[in-house]
Amino acid sequence: MPEAPVRMTKNGLVVDGDGWFVINARKSRWRDEGPLGSYCTFEGKKRFPHFGINITVLEPGEHIGMYHRESGQEAFLVLDGECTLIVEEQERQLAPWDFFYCAPETEHMIVAAANQNVLLLAVGARGHGVGGGIRYLVSKVAARYSASVKRETSSPAEAYAEIWSALPRSRFVKYRPGWLRERSGP
Repeated sequence: MPEAPVRMTKNGLVVDGDGWFVINARKSRWRDEGPLGSYCTFEGKKRFPHFGINITVLEPGEHIGMYHRESGQEAFLVLDGECTLIVEEQERQLAPWDFFYCAPETEHMIVAAANQNVLLLAVGARGHGVGGGIRYLVSKVAARYSASVKRETSSPAEAYAEIWSALPRSRFVKYRPGWLRERSGP
Protein backbone atom coordinates (compact mmCIF):
# COMPACT_ATOMS: atom_id res chain seq x y z
CA MET A 1 0.00 0.00 0.00
CA PRO A 2 1.50 3.37 -0.95
CA GLU A 3 1.67 6.40 1.32
CA ALA A 4 -1.31 8.74 0.89
CA PRO A 5 -0.60 12.24 -0.42
CA VAL A 6 -0.68 14.96 2.23
CA ARG A 7 -1.29 18.60 1.32
CA MET A 8 -1.07 21.82 3.26
CA THR A 9 -4.14 24.06 3.42
CA LYS A 10 -4.22 27.51 4.99
CA ASN A 11 -5.53 25.81 8.15
CA GLY A 12 -3.30 22.74 8.32
CA LEU A 13 -2.51 19.39 6.73
CA VAL A 14 -5.14 17.16 5.10
CA VAL A 15 -5.05 13.82 3.30
CA ASP A 16 -7.07 13.40 0.11
CA GLY A 17 -6.08 9.98 -1.20
CA ASP A 18 -5.85 6.32 -0.35
CA GLY A 19 -3.01 4.76 1.60
CA TRP A 20 -1.32 5.07 4.94
CA PHE A 21 -0.16 8.33 6.50
CA VAL A 22 1.09 9.99 9.67
CA ILE A 23 -0.04 13.49 10.71
CA ASN A 24 0.50 15.28 14.00
CA ALA A 25 -2.80 16.64 15.38
CA ARG A 26 -1.21 20.06 15.98
CA LYS A 27 -0.35 20.29 12.28
CA SER A 28 -3.67 18.92 11.01
CA ARG A 29 -6.67 21.03 9.99
CA TRP A 30 -9.30 21.58 12.69
CA ARG A 31 -12.95 22.57 12.58
CA ASP A 32 -14.55 25.10 14.96
CA GLU A 33 -18.21 24.34 15.64
CA GLY A 34 -18.81 27.13 18.16
CA PRO A 35 -20.77 25.81 21.17
CA LEU A 36 -20.21 22.25 19.87
CA GLY A 37 -16.44 22.51 20.37
CA SER A 38 -13.53 22.18 17.97
CA TYR A 39 -12.20 18.98 16.50
CA CYS A 40 -9.58 17.38 14.27
CA THR A 41 -10.66 14.45 12.04
CA PHE A 42 -7.35 13.88 10.21
CA GLU A 43 -9.41 13.67 6.98
CA GLY A 44 -9.51 15.74 3.82
CA LYS A 45 -12.15 15.60 1.10
CA LYS A 46 -12.25 11.80 1.30
CA ARG A 47 -13.58 10.39 4.58
CA PHE A 48 -12.29 7.19 6.16
CA PRO A 49 -14.55 4.41 4.84
CA HIS A 50 -15.00 2.24 7.95
CA PHE A 51 -14.85 4.52 10.98
CA GLY A 52 -14.74 8.16 11.96
CA ILE A 53 -12.24 9.36 14.52
CA ASN A 54 -11.60 12.75 16.00
CA ILE A 55 -9.97 14.63 18.81
CA THR A 56 -12.46 17.10 20.25
CA VAL A 57 -11.77 20.07 22.51
CA LEU A 58 -14.78 21.33 24.46
CA GLU A 59 -14.48 24.61 26.30
CA PRO A 60 -16.40 25.08 29.56
CA GLY A 61 -20.10 24.25 29.10
CA GLU A 62 -19.78 23.21 25.42
CA HIS A 63 -21.35 19.94 24.25
CA ILE A 64 -20.16 17.57 21.55
CA GLY A 65 -23.53 17.66 19.74
CA MET A 66 -27.25 17.40 20.39
CA TYR A 67 -28.70 14.52 22.43
CA HIS A 68 -29.24 11.63 19.99
CA ARG A 69 -29.08 7.93 19.22
CA GLU A 70 -27.83 6.25 16.08
CA SER A 71 -27.57 2.80 14.54
CA GLY A 72 -23.76 2.71 14.61
CA GLN A 73 -21.57 2.13 17.63
CA GLU A 74 -19.43 4.91 19.06
CA ALA A 75 -16.77 5.16 21.74
CA PHE A 76 -15.36 8.10 23.71
CA LEU A 77 -12.22 8.34 25.84
CA VAL A 78 -11.73 11.37 28.10
CA LEU A 79 -8.09 12.39 27.71
CA ASP A 80 -8.16 15.51 29.88
CA GLY A 81 -10.69 17.48 31.94
CA GLU A 82 -14.04 16.54 33.43
CA CYS A 83 -17.42 16.32 31.75
CA THR A 84 -20.95 15.09 32.14
CA LEU A 85 -22.16 12.14 30.13
CA ILE A 86 -25.90 12.15 29.57
CA VAL A 87 -26.87 8.57 28.71
CA GLU A 88 -30.42 7.26 28.56
CA GLU A 89 -31.61 10.36 30.52
CA GLN A 90 -29.06 9.73 33.30
CA GLU A 91 -26.06 11.88 34.21
CA ARG A 92 -22.63 10.36 34.83
CA GLN A 93 -19.51 12.33 35.68
CA LEU A 94 -16.46 11.46 33.58
CA ALA A 95 -12.80 12.24 34.33
CA PRO A 96 -9.51 11.61 32.50
CA TRP A 97 -9.15 8.06 31.20
CA ASP A 98 -12.85 7.25 31.62
CA PHE A 99 -14.06 5.32 28.58
CA PHE A 100 -17.67 5.33 27.36
CA TYR A 101 -18.69 2.62 24.91
CA CYS A 102 -21.92 3.65 23.22
CA ALA A 103 -23.74 0.62 21.81
CA PRO A 104 -25.99 1.20 18.78
CA GLU A 105 -29.32 2.91 19.66
CA THR A 106 -27.99 4.32 22.97
CA GLU A 107 -29.23 7.85 23.68
CA HIS A 108 -26.31 10.07 24.67
CA MET A 109 -24.45 13.40 24.79
CA ILE A 110 -21.28 14.73 26.46
CA VAL A 111 -21.00 18.20 28.04
CA ALA A 112 -17.84 19.87 29.36
CA ALA A 113 -17.79 20.95 33.00
CA ALA A 114 -18.51 24.63 33.60
CA ASN A 115 -14.99 25.47 34.74
CA GLN A 116 -12.52 23.68 32.42
CA ASN A 117 -11.76 22.42 28.94
CA VAL A 118 -12.27 18.76 28.04
CA LEU A 119 -10.23 16.76 25.55
CA LEU A 120 -11.98 13.71 24.05
CA LEU A 121 -11.04 10.99 21.61
CA ALA A 122 -14.18 9.93 19.70
CA VAL A 123 -14.54 6.96 17.35
CA GLY A 124 -17.65 5.82 15.46
CA ALA A 125 -18.65 3.19 12.90
CA ARG A 126 -19.23 4.10 9.25
CA GLY A 127 -20.47 2.16 6.27
CA HIS A 128 -23.64 1.00 4.59
CA GLY A 129 -26.14 -0.08 7.19
CA VAL A 130 -23.72 0.59 10.07
CA GLY A 131 -23.62 4.34 10.67
CA GLY A 132 -26.43 6.77 10.11
CA GLY A 133 -29.93 6.12 11.30
CA ILE A 134 -29.50 9.08 13.61
CA ARG A 135 -32.39 10.51 15.67
CA TYR A 136 -32.05 13.74 17.61
CA LEU A 137 -34.24 13.40 20.68
CA VAL A 138 -35.98 15.70 23.12
CA SER A 139 -34.34 15.30 26.52
CA LYS A 140 -35.19 17.12 29.75
CA VAL A 141 -31.74 16.34 31.15
CA ALA A 142 -29.85 17.45 28.02
CA ALA A 143 -32.01 20.59 27.76
CA ARG A 144 -30.52 21.82 31.06
CA TYR A 145 -27.21 21.96 29.15
CA SER A 146 -28.70 23.38 25.89
CA ALA A 147 -27.96 20.01 24.28
CA SER A 148 -31.51 18.94 23.36
CA VAL A 149 -33.59 19.61 20.27
CA LYS A 150 -37.03 21.14 20.77
CA ARG A 151 -38.66 18.62 18.41
CA GLU A 152 -37.45 15.11 17.52
CA THR A 153 -35.86 14.89 14.08
CA SER A 154 -33.56 12.79 11.91
CA SER A 155 -32.24 15.88 10.11
CA PRO A 156 -28.86 17.28 11.24
CA ALA A 157 -29.73 20.52 9.40
CA GLU A 158 -32.84 20.87 11.54
CA ALA A 159 -31.17 19.77 14.79
CA TYR A 160 -28.30 22.23 14.40
CA ALA A 161 -30.02 25.04 12.42
CA GLU A 162 -29.84 27.63 15.18
CA ILE A 163 -26.21 26.84 16.06
CA TRP A 164 -24.97 26.62 12.45
CA SER A 165 -26.72 29.86 11.43
CA ALA A 166 -24.55 31.78 13.90
CA LEU A 167 -21.28 30.27 12.59
CA PRO A 168 -19.17 31.46 9.64
CA ARG A 169 -19.56 29.62 6.32
CA SER A 170 -16.08 28.08 6.58
CA ARG A 171 -15.39 26.70 10.02
CA PHE A 172 -11.95 25.25 9.27
CA VAL A 173 -9.28 26.64 11.57
CA LYS A 174 -5.66 26.09 12.50
CA TYR A 175 -4.76 24.27 15.67
CA ARG A 176 -4.82 26.70 18.59
CA PRO A 177 -1.96 26.40 21.09
CA GLY A 178 -3.26 25.06 24.38
CA TRP A 179 -5.90 22.74 22.91
CA LEU A 180 -3.58 19.76 23.38
CA ARG A 181 -1.45 19.55 26.49
CA GLU A 182 2.26 19.89 25.85
CA ARG A 183 4.34 16.83 26.63
CA SER A 184 6.58 17.06 29.64
CA GLY A 185 9.71 15.09 30.26
CA PRO A 186 11.78 13.02 27.79
